[in-house]
Parts: sequence; structure tokens; C-alpha cells
Amino acid sequence: MVTLHHHRHNCNRRLIICRQSWRLIAILRLKCKSVAHIHQLKAQAVTRGCLCPHNETPLLPQLLHSFTSFLRPLSTPTVSAHLHFATAIFDLIRKPSSFCYNAVIRSHTLLSSPHTAITFFIEMQRSGVPPDSHTFPFVLKACALFGSIFLSRGLHCQALRLGFLVDVYVVNNLVHTYSLSGGVEDACKVFDGSCRRDVVSYNVMIDGFVKACEIVKGREVFDKMSVRDSFSWGALIAGYARTGNCREAISLFDEMLVSDVQPCNKSLVSVLSACSQLGDLEKGKAVHDHIRQTNGASIGDAYLATGLVDMYAKCGSIETAMEIFQTCCEKNIFTWNAMLFGLAIHGDGKLLLDHFSRMLDSGTPPDGVTFLGVLVGCSHTGLVDVARILFGEMESVYGVPRELKHYGCMADLFGRAGLIREAVEMIETMPMKGDVFVWGGLLGGCRTHGNLKLAEKAARRIAEIEPKDGGASSVMASVYADRERWDDLVKVRRIGAANKNAAAAAPGWSVIQTQGGGCKFFAWKEESNAKWESSELSWEEGRKLLYQLRDENMSVRHEVSELRAALQSEIQERRNCIMLITIIIVFVVVAMAMMICVLK
Repeated sequence: MVTLHHHRHNCNRRLIICRQSWRLIAILRLKCKSVAHIHQLKAQAVTRGCLCPHNETPLLPQLLHSFTSFLRPLSTPTVSAHLHFATAIFDLIRKPSSFCYNAVIRSHTLLSSPHTAITFFIEMQRSGVPPDSHTFPFVLKACALFGSIFLSRGLHCQALRLGFLVDVYVVNNLVHTYSLSGGVEDACKVFDGSCRRDVVSYNVMIDGFVKACEIVKGREVFDKMSVRDSFSWGALIAGYARTGNCREAISLFDEMLVSDVQPCNKSLVSVLSACSQLGDLEKGKAVHDHIRQTNGASIGDAYLATGLVDMYAKCGSIETAMEIFQTCCEKNIFTWNAMLFGLAIHGDGKLLLDHFSRMLDSGTPPDGVTFLGVLVGCSHTGLVDVARILFGEMESVYGVPRELKHYGCMADLFGRAGLIREAVEMIETMPMKGDVFVWGGLLGGCRTHGNLKLAEKAARRIAEIEPKDGGASSVMASVYADRERWDDLVKVRRIGAANKNAAAAAPGWSVIQTQGGGCKFFAWKEESNAKWESSELSWEEGRKLLYQLRDENMSVRHEVSELRAALQSEIQERRNCIMLITIIIVFVVVAMAMMICVLK
């Protein structure tokens, strides 16, 4: 009787727990809107005894699935806590199904923990739980984070063996994974062999070609599409902007607007990047006006705000960049970095440090790019002491590891300030070997302050690291010219001329605003400028402008010549008058002297 009573008691208790679990599931589906709500619901389930390890309830899989559905693929300070929560819920499930495995694999993939996600996939296979069509997309995304072509091919074989390549979602993720793993040819084979393609399939293939810098092939796929969405246009526009084909990016953006396709944020940010590279402020303002018409006066999206701040800052309108930054409702690390770099290139060190302090006060942790912008700003404005303090606090206070680019900024800063010895000591005590940028900063400082011995040392190190670099030879030629060491100057120039296979240095250029937009002048010869004739201001157009400037200059010179002649004529007349007056005075004095003599 006691055993029967105990059995009935357990049955009743399990029935109550089951009813409470279904009640919590209903709340979960109807009222939970965030991760915080999931945690609150879990606390209620624990207090009601619904999450005991020996009680298998339908709440656990639903709780895990709902939790992963609220996650976003962005790194946050609570990533480790989210991963621990998802794993803890999964461990409470005695017999996890493919539904549970998919949820926990998805959570680790979204939170950039691909190794654990693939480990769960291996455990799933060892447990005899068969993967379904939802499993492979999540595992393939984790594999894409790894960037391993061999792992991608292994998953490809499994998907082929289990018959999941008929699923267009699996095929699209496989193409995406191959593209990110450096296997564009494998991605093409999967794409060409797929019998089911949709717009996403073409978009993924275009994006793969773009990331492999094969923009021509990406355009061929784009032209074959019968139906294009905003992401199709955005992928190709981003590719053009990334590869420096900025005119093509702007032209394609205009074509998209004519086609009545509403541009996505990726398209807008990419065309803003193209405008900033060209220095085309007017086109950037036109894109900004389009964003205002769509989103209103205030920019609520941090992604768009970052693109606008970057564009206005690089086009010289730092005031507008600051206005957009101030009105941005959501600022992330990228928005702050864009503003800091804008202030750095404009040489406003005080305002730069003020924004850096505001960034720290807002709770946004700095990263390596943040400190790079701050150090560049300090270098341009001569804030040596501030830069030295921040550079020392990078690892100890902020936990940001120093990289070569940070040491390069400090070498440039010390070189500009004339602290050549301190720059050498820093370079020699670095935990890694200096690169061209680091030694180049020292070389520039030696040139400015006339330290020939250390300049030769820096030039030798640059030649060892990058023998084909012609910048060091050019700087050393200037150093020798300043010291009037003509033999060494000739020797350096001969060495540079003898290296015919040296990489061509990027030409200097300048941008002007004309009625047709921005025009870029290159410091090249006439025959070299022909390369840029299709996309930039041609040589003939530049020559016409120079002729116009020369004519205006000739007119000004003519006016100056006339004024000079009139002035000289007036001066000559005054000289003649003075001479005449002098003669008269002398004549009068002589006459008076003669009269005095006669009277005596």
C-alpha cells in the first residue's frame, strides 16, 4: 500500500509539473520578447521544480530554442554568460533530439564559438541522433568562421551522402562557407551543380566572388539574374567600393535607384565609402538626402551613422560629421572609431581626447582600432606625453594588446617630435620584429631632424624587410641632398633605378570639386595618366583647366604690369620735380652769394 501510494504521489507530482511546464511554455511563446525574459522564466521554472534533472519536461527544449532565437551574431560583453546558459540548459536534457542539438549549435555559432558548435555536431553523430536539414546550415556557418577548406569539404561529403543537397538553404550555406574558406572554385561547382537556385543563391555567389576580389565574375553572375533584390545590388556595389572601382559603385547605385529598388544599408554604406574614397562630397550629400527621405532626419541605425561620419570626415566636412554623430541614437564601437579617426586626420587633438573620454564614460570598451586613431591624432598634434601614457595603459588598463601598427604610430610620433633616441629604444625593445611602417616612422623623423646615422640604419632595415620598397630610397635621397652628399645621392638613385622589378609606388593625388563632381589629379606623367582617363579627370581636361588658370594668371600679370608701370612713372615724375627744385635752390643760393660779394 505504501509503495502504491508513493507511486501515485509521484504520478500526481509529474502531472502537476507537466501542467506547469505547458503553462510556462504558453507564457514563453506569448510574452517572452528578450533574453532577460528567458532568464526570468527559467527562474520561475526552477522554483516550481520544472527543471530538475530527473524530470523530463517539454519546457527544456522550448526554453533552449526560444533563448537561441533572441541571440544576435554580435559580440557583446555577456557572450560567455549566454554560452554558459545555453550549455547548462542543454545538459539538463537527458535525451536531446536533433531539435535540441540544432538549438545549441546555433547559439554557439551566433556567438562566435565555432569550435564548440562543431564539437556538439560530432557529439550528435556519436549519440546516434540523425542531423536534419536545419543542422547543416548552422554547422556550415560555424565552419565558415573557422575558414577551413578541408572541414568544408568534409561537411559537403556528409550533406551529399545524407541527401541534403536538394535543400536550397543547405546549398546556399555551403556556397557561402566555401567562399569564406578560400574555395571559390568549389563554391562555383556547388552553385553550377545545384538544380534549385533562388535569389539568395545568386547573392551568395556574387558575395563570394567579391570577397575573392574577382569582381568581373561577380558582375557576370549579377547580369545573369532575372530577378534582383536589394542585397544583389548591395553585394556588387560593396565589391566595387572595396576594390577601388568607386565610379562603378556610384553608377551602379544610381542604376539601382532608377530600377525602383530600395537600397539596403549595405548598399548605402558602400556607396558612402566610394564617395569618401573619391572625395566626392556632393554625391555623398545626395546619398545622405536619400537616407533622410527614407529614415527621417535622425539616424537611428549605427551602421548608417558610421558610414556617414566616415564619409563627411574624409571629405573635409568634420562639422557635419560631428552633427551626425551627436544625433545618432545608437553608437557602437565602429561609430566611435569613425569619429575618432575623423578628428585625428583633421588634427583636432583636444576634441579627439574629449571624445575618447566620452566613449569610455558611455561604457563602450576601446579596441585596437580605437587606440590607433587616438595615437594618430596625438602624432599629428604633437601630444607626446598623452600618447605615451595611453600607449602604456593599452594592455595594463584596457586589456588591448599592442600591435605593430601601434608601435608604428609611436615611432612616427617620436620622430615628428625629435625624440629619435626614444623611438630607437622602443623599436629595439619591441616584443615583435619591426615592419616597414615602424622603421618608416623612424626614417621620417630622422629626415626631418637631420639624423643621418640613424636614417641610414632605418633605411637598411627597410631594405631587409621589403627589398622592392622604393620609399626608403626616395627619403634617403632627400637626406643626402640636405647634407650635400652628392655621391651618396647618386648611389641611392642608381640602386633605385637598377631595381626594375620594384613595386610601383602609389601616385600622389589631390581632389577638387567641379560642377560634375569630384575630380582627382595624379602626380604622374602624361602617358601614365591615360590609365585613369575613364574614371578620373583625363589629362586633356586637366590641361584645359591649366590653360584657363594660365590665361587668368596672364590677365592678372598684365594688370600688375600696368600698375607697376604707372607707379614707376609717378616715381620718375617725383624724382624730376625734386631735381628741379634742388637746381632752383642751388641757383638761388649761388645768386645770393654773388650779390653779397658785389655789395661788399
